Amino acid sequence: MGTHARHGLLTVRDAIRADPDRFVDDFYTRLFAADPDLRDLFPVTMAHQRAALFGVLDHVLESLPDTTTHPQLVETLAQLGRDHRKFGVVDSHYDLFGRALAAQLLAVADLDPDEEGGVATVQTTSLVTGVMRGAAMTAPGPPSWSAKVVEKYRLTRDLAVVRLVADDPEHVAEAFDVGQYLEVSIPQWPRVWRHLSPAIPPNPHGEIEFHVRSVPGGSVSTSIVAETAVGDTWTLAQSHGTLRVDPGRPTLMVAGGTGIAPLRAILHDLARRVDVAPTHLFWGTRYPGELYDARRLLHLAAVNPWLSVTLVSETESDPWWLGDAVDLATLRADHRIGRLADVVAPADDWSQRQVLLAGSSSMIETTRRALIVAGVPGRLIDHDPV
Repeated sequence: MGTHARHGLLTVRDAIRADPDRFVDDFYTRLFAADPDLRDLFPVTMAHQRAALFGVLDHVLESLPDTTTHPQLVETLAQLGRDHRKFGVVDSHYDLFGRALAAQLLAVADLDPDEEGGVATVQTTSLVTGVMRGAAMTAPGPPSWSAKVVEKYRLTRDLAVVRLVADDPEHVAEAFDVGQYLEVSIPQWPRVWRHLSPAIPPNPHGEIEFHVRSVPGGSVSTSIVAETAVGDTWTLAQSHGTLRVDPGRPTLMVAGGTGIAPLRAILHDLARRVDVAPTHLFWGTRYPGELYDARRLLHLAAVNPWLSVTLVSETESDPWWLGDAVDLATLRADHRIGRLADVVAPADDWSQRQVLLAGSSSMIETTRRALIVAGVPGRLIDHDPV
């Protein structure tokens, strides 16, 4: 691809950025006109899908001119191909998608398909669909699998624990690694997918546990907390994430809110071993009564000398609506007041420890910066994408 063609891709990127909503709307109009049945593959509300499409295209057009980013770009597209299997996307759909995308890109940038910029644009769509199609066709395992809710209880007005058993228990051990998160769809919101982290390791019995907090404006999380019932069947798909530890190296774990779930799963998995290096977990919430799993974590530390647990809350007391608060005094917990970043960073010298962070994007960014300022090399800090 010549220099002019690469520059042309940036021109296409800029044309999309000028009015991304209109571009995405026009693309889907073009795609569904080519095959109206494709609309059935998408959720009723397309807002998330539209934003995702723009994000991917912007990334592709930004990355392609820089050849050093190509390996990462190919892996990103391959992952998208594997992910799209759960929607029911089949081989022939990629041809329709590719033609509609090429036509819309040429139209928005006013490019001639026979000139260099137009040729590069068409080649770009061929790359996107080719990598996605190849990854989807060669991906192992089923596109999705199902599990039935066997227990659900609310811990607070906006927090629930959901336990499920997979219809095919043997598949669970292969479906995800401890510390990863899964794509999940619930019957109240079909074809809408969200990421949830199992709070226990995969096991041969097919048991899965999720900790879900209802977030403002979160349709799926709100439905899970308020409406999920025993007997519901959930659909689960692709696993993601790289959170893992080297058991032989001292570790610092920092979790905010329900971010405790993947770290809890890792700790339970480590507890099966006898050679684990010192590990210190900090778990923080806004109120002390939201430290719902404190008793279990402290018990885990009591029977595993390599584990230390520090509980953190931003306030000393609970609001009236929290109900039965966790009695940290009775548990004799190491309980500190403040923001996680402000408590963790000065608590010890963490510069030689591998660090795992899990929680909200703001908590991860704030804690990561504080640890780096405190002398922890950035390469030692791991967290899922935020």
